[in-house]
Amino acid sequence: MTRALVVLSGGQDSTTCLYWALHRFGAGQVEALSFDYGQRHRIELDCARTIAARAAVPYAVLPINTFAALGGNALTDPGIAVQGAAENSTALPNTFVPGRNLIFLTFAAAYAYPRGIRHLVTGVAQTDYSGYPDCRQGTISALEQAISLGMDCDFTLHTPLMHKSKADTVRMARELGALEALADSHTCYHGQRPPCGSCPACVLRARGFAEAGIADPLLERFRADPP
Repeated sequence: MTRALVVLSGGQDSTTCLYWALHRFGAGQVEALSFDYGQRHRIELDCARTIAARAAVPYAVLPINTFAALGGNALTDPGIAVQGAAENSTALPNTFVPGRNLIFLTFAAAYAYPRGIRHLVTGVAQTDYSGYPDCRQGTISALEQAISLGMDCDFTLHTPLMHKSKADTVRMARELGALEALADSHTCYHGQRPPCGSCPACVLRARGFAEAGIADPLLERFRADPP
């Protein structure tokens, strides 16, 4: 049987990809993997665990603390305030963690290798507002080749959201039956639940749901049951 491993961050995109993988590969053929990389907001790991349990998929967390030791970005360094990219600027926002997806997917392949899993699924998208270079198709294609050569077996890296807008991913989540799971997801860069609604990640998520004409299950959850 063909099996797949989903890199699950606990966010909107990776949650949608988990349900895509279940649809593509079938129940019982999908596992999920998260990384404890020293991120400032541990809530995303709790969310990933909850989402994996809801989907009834095996779930594991790998500790990788090197990114926290490197610092220099707003996702691992508590001394750096989150800032989006300046308008008309080619500079990346300070939420960019250099090499993160390269490392994640390489470790995911190393985790998958002894388990006989050759399909890796990740929620990266080059249409994302941030323009992170490790989310682009060229990067993923090159990495797929490097991992396959370096491990001497054929890995396939699936990126179901690569060319989709946030509104497209919301519609896709609805089609896959993932909307309820998105109520357990986490996007806010400030680590707040309910989300702050003003950071770049919250704004992008809100715009996607608005353009799709679908209510965000996460916000509906907190409206129904305020903290």
